[in-house]
Amino acid sequence: MVEQHGHTPHEKADAARALAARRGRRGGRARRGRRGGLLPAALSRARAGTPADPGQWAPQVGRALGLPAAAGLGPATYFADLAAPHGERHVRVCTATACFAAQGGRHLGEVERELGVPANKADPDGGTALQTVHCLGYCYAGPAALDGTGPRTGTDLADQLAGRTPPRTPAIPVADATGDPVLLSGIVAGLPSWETWQRTVARLSPKDVRRAVAASGLRGRGGAGFPVAAKWAATGARPGTVVIANGDEGDPGSFADRLLMEEDPDRVLEGLALACFACGARRGIVLVRSEYPAALTRMRRALACAIADGHLADTEDTEDARPAVEIVAGAGSYVAGEETALIARLEGARGCARPRPPYPTDRGLWGAPTVVNNVETLASVPWIVRNGGARYARYGAPEESGTKLVCLSERFARPGAFEVRIGTPVRHIVDELGGGLRSGGPVVLQIGGPLGGFLTDDDLDVPLTSDALATRGAALGHAGMVAFDARTDPVELMRHIWEFAALESCGACSPCRVGTRRGLEIAAAHTPPGPSYESLARLMGEGSMCAFGRRVPAAVRSLARAYGRDLTGWDR
Repeated sequence: MVEQHGHTPHEKADAARALAARRGRRGGRARRGRRGGLLPAALSRARAGTPADPGQWAPQVGRALGLPAAAGLGPATYFADLAAPHGERHVRVCTATACFAAQGGRHLGEVERELGVPANKADPDGGTALQTVHCLGYCYAGPAALDGTGPRTGTDLADQLAGRTPPRTPAIPVADATGDPVLLSGIVAGLPSWETWQRTVARLSPKDVRRAVAASGLRGRGGAGFPVAAKWAATGARPGTVVIANGDEGDPGSFADRLLMEEDPDRVLEGLALACFACGARRGIVLVRSEYPAALTRMRRALACAIADGHLADTEDTEDARPAVEIVAGAGSYVAGEETALIARLEGARGCARPRPPYPTDRGLWGAPTVVNNVETLASVPWIVRNGGARYARYGAPEESGTKLVCLSERFARPGAFEVRIGTPVRHIVDELGGGLRSGGPVVLQIGGPLGGFLTDDDLDVPLTSDALATRGAALGHAGMVAFDARTDPVELMRHIWEFAALESCGACSPCRVGTRRGLEIAAAHTPPGPSYESLARLMGEGSMCAFGRRVPAAVRSLARAYGRDLTGWDR
């Protein structure tokens, strides 16, 4: 189809990519390796130096790089970390689902009153700014906040921020429930890192690694569940291939990637190196969400050590198998964890989802074949290559192999991260591992993040597999499990779900952009939706560009079924 002025959609996309490419170039040469693109880093530096609105500084950042003013203003008004006011003291308070469940969302008002600053504002003299964020990865101890980069957690959150009580930053409780851990092989079992990498480059070929991963049946652990070997094969090992480790874990209720990046960063890097080796990639990138400052620090430290020890290269120009790896910080966006939106962010654009095809494995970062695997996926690869794909395939269920880190929220008697075999009954995880609700009584369980679904006590015998959960209107996702007890107001929870959706929609497609805002308006009215809601839900589910918009109505129906008459009308 040819649009007005004779430009096809592909030509317009090429023009947009050409502009994006200029964001990552200096003197006409693409910036590669550890240097990365110019615009994202320049915007972050500018934001850190001023409390002003992006309109006052972002256009100048774009122009200084030889770009239109809009090239700087677009991402600066899109990403929360750039758009939110900053002060000398910058406090980020979590308003995601697990922290909402901890106190019914009351903690935000308490923090606002204590600091004397409304949410997403700075005080008049720029001394203190308060930003709301969706998940800091302390779901096991919420509600939570970051004071600068210092975490604060617990029901006395406002008192901690006021200095009346000492900061509380409990470590993630961790346990293995498999008997022979894969993902926790380093954290719990003490298995050294980089040994598998050294043996692989000395004795194996890329085809051997691909064959082991194919035999394992490993699927992506970031939500989509796509077979990893198939995604790797789709690049065809073409020159210029890039592998990205997606550490932009944004599902409220999940802190698995944070655990791995903070406590076993070498294994994440080793898995990335093996993926690069298997795909013939000379370059790897790790995107760490900005809400995880400790993970960012530890990943950078581990990278420096891996380069010094000779495991990874300092540049892409080496002749051996070692890839060059770069650590990049996110900027605050849930949808930017979707692979095409993540690539757009790395190129310096707004983190919006892009139409597919072309798929990233054909045309991804800077037009190169690109593989995006999440952190937990890559952390499984060293164990698989070391022990063989057939052994990994014996874990789990016949139709879905392997293990999964499940994360249990603060409402459980025993919150934390547990490695379980795929196919483990959810009831065993909730009752035996998590100890049930700390308050006792029946549980309503959100599983798989905001795009997952809700289960009641009657549903808990379902096995932890993608297909089985789908039959109950839920999804595996990151396997974060947020529990709600009798104190939760179902109507407020429905409003919370729509608020999250409206705030985090990237706005790239009308069904999601308009639909989430309209859904929030209906939910905020605290009245059942009218007949037109059914058409709205169907339009979002069928017409949204990516899984975010398509899954929101399904999650809403799942919540309505869990609470029955309290949410009449939302189950359409």
